[in-house]
Amino acid sequence: MDTELRNYLTVTGGYWAFTITDGAIRMLVVLYFALLGYSPFEVAMLFLFYEFFGVVTNMVGGWLAARLGLNVTMHIGMALQVCALAMLAVPDAWLSVPYVMAAQALSGIAKDLNKMSAKASVKTVVGGGGESKLFKWVAVLTGSKNALKGAGFFVGAALLQLIQFRGALLVLAGLLLVVLVITSLMLPGNLGKAKSKPKLTQVFSNTPAVNQLSAARLFLFGSRDAWFVVGLPVFLYEVLGWSFMEVGAFLALWVIGYGFVQASAPELIRKSHHGRGPGGGTARLWAALLAALPAAIALALQQDWDPAPVLSIGLILFGVVFAINSAVHSYLILAYSDFDKVSLNVGFYYMANAGGRLIGTVLSGWAYQEWGLPGCLWWSSGFVVAAGLLSLKLPEPAAAPPGAAAMAGEGD
Repeated sequence: MDTELRNYLTVTGGYWAFTITDGAIRMLVVLYFALLGYSPFEVAMLFLFYEFFGVVTNMVGGWLAARLGLNVTMHIGMALQVCALAMLAVPDAWLSVPYVMAAQALSGIAKDLNKMSAKASVKTVVGGGGESKLFKWVAVLTGSKNALKGAGFFVGAALLQLIQFRGALLVLAGLLLVVLVITSLMLPGNLGKAKSKPKLTQVFSNTPAVNQLSAARLFLFGSRDAWFVVGLPVFLYEVLGWSFMEVGAFLALWVIGYGFVQASAPELIRKSHHGRGPGGGTARLWAALLAALPAAIALALQQDWDPAPVLSIGLILFGVVFAINSAVHSYLILAYSDFDKVSLNVGFYYMANAGGRLIGTVLSGWAYQEWGLPGCLWWSSGFVVAAGLLSLKLPEPAAAPPGAAAMAGEGD
């Protein structure tokens, strides 16, 4: 096995392992603290620092990696995640809201350091050759990220039911620590380290299309998390009476299916545009389709339709259309970027992505507490409308840079 392929597989394996722990810890925290009697808004607040520090990390992570090397920032992320898991494995009396928020802050920094480092490392170790077999693996393996996060949801819920909260955390921390040691021994120390030192001010974009797309991205991901993060799992557990494992399996299957749609979205996009990439009109069209779905689910629930099939069918449709929206955005951020500014523009774009998750997470708990799941869904629909309005001035890109089709499978 040549060195580039070994490094590629090592980075991907480490990223997969981290992604499973990230999904698992989210499900563990939501379900366990709901079991302890925390209100939906209090549960949402536990993730406040997770999302906030995700925004900060996305803003400075690329700049930091260019100075220290991607290998260093990726393993810092893994080490912080091990610490975050260990911090939560303490007696219940220690688990105050500020303490758990601090642990989640570490986890948020860890997640985005690892994500940014792993994705950039893949580009570094694979290099060019957009039509090569190895390049095609990038699209497939990158698209699997959300499927693995879904698997993490199930792993977290299953471990909670089988070995309880602290046992689950310690198992996850131990496994990730083993992966950290293995990948740190196998990867070169100078991976992704820039020859020049970029300035911190370069993380902000001055391209109008990039700024408009990033603002639309914020509302798009806020629309998902406004009902998916807290409102939906709490509703399934408290109102429908599902077990932890049933809730975890349901959400896991949704995220896994969403990941598969994301992985295939570039091909769907290319075929619908006769080989050309999508443009601003595509983003507006899919936003309009998406906005109707949470509104329709909310109306059905308010008409006292059976919530189990309504949510099952509604989630499938929402997941498919949302994944295509996300893929269109991820394609356009590359199409709008000059080659020498791609990494900085993508960092700015993912900073907006993290900001949307932050707003959506807090909104999910507050809206569910005030108006129940239908309230979360109406907010979700409104956020998608805002994303569509912000897309009105998005231009049609002249041409997409190499790698855009593969990157269009990315998202969170």
